[in-house]
Amino acid sequence: MTAILYPVAANGEAALAAPRGRAARESQARSLAGRDVAFVSEAVGPAFATREAALGAYAPRLEDATPGLAAEDRFCRLAETVAPAQRAELAPVSPANSDGRRWPAARPAPRTVWRLQVSYWRIAGDRVAEAPQARRARRSGEASALPPETLRAMADQPLRPFKPQQALDIGLFEVRLPEAPHIVVPDE
Repeated sequence: MTAILYPVAANGEAALAAPRGRAARESQARSLAGRDVAFVSEAVGPAFATREAALGAYAPRLEDATPGLAAEDRFCRLAETVAPAQRAELAPVSPANSDGRRWPAARPAPRTVWRLQVSYWRIAGDRVAEAPQARRARRSGEASALPPETLRAMADQPLRPFKPQQALDIGLFEVRLPEAPHIVVPDE
């Protein structure tokens, strides 16, 4: 069986247009990029209202539209997602308790769109300059002045603690030795 050769690129658009190379394994991708890589899947390109429209636009890249697509070229797929404008309207609902029913009638399903998902080896450090963590930016008030792409990059970062973790508290029947406060012993 032939392995899928995923593109090595800085972002999803570059993975489709001009990747630095293609690799099946992380070690191969790291040697092509010259630095660390991470395997990601990302939605790229415009959103389509129907699956058929998306298949028509991306036919040469998808196995669904091109049955003879080589095994190593199967790094793209179509994914159905909720339209971005609809996400803000999905707020929590309070119980209604009217007409003998506890909950109100369900809202209609949100509008969905079809987008191309590209799986590729993202080169570390090429995406966006290291942004502050979202939590720290919100607390300091600088989040309102940042452009949207920086805010998205901040939201994609893994959470990091803003201070070292506190030591765990000792139990009710444990005490620290006065001569060695780093040692906890049971109390009688």
